[in-house]
Amino acid sequence: MEREKLSALFFSYGDDVFRLAFSYLGSRPDAEDICQNVFLKLAAGGKEPAPGKEKTWLLTCAANACKNQLRSFWRRNVGTLEETMVFQEQRDRSLYAAVMALPPNYRAVIHLYYYEGYDQGEIGEILHLSRTAVQTRMSRARALLKKELSEHEE
Repeated sequence: MEREKLSALFFSYGDDVFRLAFSYLGSRPDAEDICQNVFLKLAAGGKEPAPGKEKTWLLTCAANACKNQLRSFWRRNVGTLEETMVFQEQRDRSLYAAVMALPPNYRAVIHLYYYEGYDQGEIGEILHLSRTAVQTRMSRARALLKKELSEHEE
């Protein structure tokens, strides 16, 4: 891929890739690594995203890389760094904490739907899930968030 196009894609979608990775992993350094690896993969050549589908392709790569990292031996056997990072759009810390407390599969669909603005069909494409699976995860995530936030208010 030509350097100018890669640079333009990074400046356009780098933050989106990072935020999705962070929503999965909950660690800024790990999310930065995933973001870097996604763009290195794109720079290395091979398969390129179709015109107009660049963001979806990058987010799909990021989601897959996060899933691989979550399954890795190192990740399962070494504790993660605790960090606090608030998304620019996020003002309510209790909601943010509740979202970050969700299991990674639920965090990802919530992030893609509410923070990135994808519909359920697009989320299914990005995460390689059926639309029904996305709807189920969203429903369960919302129920968990409602329960957590109602307990937190009491």
